[in-house]
Amino acid sequence: MTVHIGAEKNDYAETVLLPGDPYRAKWAAETFLKDVRQVNNVRGMLGFTGTWNGNPVSIQGSGMGMPSLSIYVNELIRDFDAKTLIRIGSCGGMQPQVKIRDVIIAMTTTSITTPSSSILRELNFAPCADWSLLHAAVQAAETKGATTHVGNIFSTDTFYDERPDLNEQMTRHGVLGVEMEAAELYTLAARHNCRALAVLTVSDHLQTGEALPSDQRERSFGDMVEIALEAAFA
Repeated sequence: MTVHIGAEKNDYAETVLLPGDPYRAKWAAETFLKDVRQVNNVRGMLGFTGTWNGNPVSIQGSGMGMPSLSIYVNELIRDFDAKTLIRIGSCGGMQPQVKIRDVIIAMTTTSITTPSSSILRELNFAPCADWSLLHAAVQAAETKGATTHVGNIFSTDTFYDERPDLNEQMTRHGVLGVEMEAAELYTLAARHNCRALAVLTVSDHLQTGEALPSDQRERSFGDMVEIALEAAFA
């Protein structure tokens, strides 16, 4: 057990999917996995382990923002031997061609700061996805016929942003969407020689103001979860 994960070491699989919302973790586990059992409920941050096509898989809520995700990813890698970590979550679209319910597969991440900034100091480290996962996810998305975009995303520290000038420049430079966790996930995976990817569903749009109602978000996230699972075991 760790401070934030009340489980035994063999309770977690080497492959872990990471939604931010613990109830989304519960939904994904019950919907896509077999022989599911709950392995964590510390602080209400639910974790589950089961199998997908015979492969052991864990789905662990990571909370909102990079500091929260950093806690769970550090403990999953250090204490539970996680090797493949895939964020599954929502994001805001930033380009006109990116529509609500589209899937974004994050090749690289842009950020202002991350919890790892104190380690990297003056270095402008460029967090990127694992190529094998990225390639497999793109193939899985094409097979499913999901409308998918691959490229750079922005991992922000602030949900209620008041920098329209910054958003304008990111849109100008082709950033596809905005979320709050992937940059730290990719950095930690690089540090510990693990595989990481973020597969995201567009739930709202910064330019149009369109947004999915909360009761429709889970029903729209199935493609994202299946793409992540297919990529993990390709």
